[in-house]
Amino acid sequence: MDKRATKRTFKSGFVTIVGRPNVGKSTLLNHIVGQKVAIMSNKPQTTRNKITAVHTTEEGQIIFLDTPGIHKPKSKLGDYMVNVAINTLNEVDLILFVVDVTEERGPGEEFIIERLKHVKTPVFLVLNKIDKVHPEALLPIIDDYRQRFDFKQIIPISALEGNNTGALVQAIFDEMQEGPMYYPADQVTDHPERFIIAELIREKVLHLTREEVPHSIAVTVEEMKRGEDGRTVYIYAAIYAERDSQKGILIGKKGEMLKEIGRRARMDIERLLGDKVFLEIWIKVKKDWRNQERMLRNFGFYDEE
Repeated sequence: MDKRATKRTFKSGFVTIVGRPNVGKSTLLNHIVGQKVAIMSNKPQTTRNKITAVHTTEEGQIIFLDTPGIHKPKSKLGDYMVNVAINTLNEVDLILFVVDVTEERGPGEEFIIERLKHVKTPVFLVLNKIDKVHPEALLPIIDDYRQRFDFKQIIPISALEGNNTGALVQAIFDEMQEGPMYYPADQVTDHPERFIIAELIREKVLHLTREEVPHSIAVTVEEMKRGEDGRTVYIYAAIYAERDSQKGILIGKKGEMLKEIGRRARMDIERLLGDKVFLEIWIKVKKDWRNQERMLRNFGFYDEE
């Protein structure tokens, strides 16, 4: 027997995850990859950049693009976020359209479906949060979406609980063609450590603050260096707010809010790096930065031409 005939084909491909804000896209991505590469929050519009995450098995390699939630933009930053999400639809081998089964289909889903009608890429409808509804409630939801678009597959899951996510991953592999290993098997993201660290800090602000504050901040890692002992990483980061009042909220009474942001972020960063971390955070004010293209470029939201 020819041994080459029994050799397993290695598959690879690019998959984008789209959906309205707060439907669980980042939770799904982190669950599949097995660690946090995209920040999670119960607040909408958590993801701002196109996050590349890599899932590698013996069968193949899936490169995921987790995009900002598609929403009606209210600023230049919002315009950028929506354009990033829409532009990925023509760049990939498969689209995962994630919806929240606890909410009725609305204008946000219709906006996405209309754009899906203009691409040739196959689309899986992923019904998320099935742990929150009775199984019988899924049938009318499935029928409703089938009438709106010809999905290649419809797969119910719970990203938070991990229900049926294995079946989703296998369905993705089944759709993939033979291809190369684009990234080393142990790599889970193409973003540098500084980006992930800044996102972990921003996640803590999302968790601890309310109303406009979480969406009015950007985080940059200004300096990152290893100490002389070789075991401690010193990180100096800045949180940029739009108004002085937001700066006051972020610092908190007697600095307690900033201390808590730093404490929670440091714990996650130490898990990420596997080292002891010294983290110092400053709060800076850049008025109306979300509508200033120069500031958006400085914060890495626009690719350089």
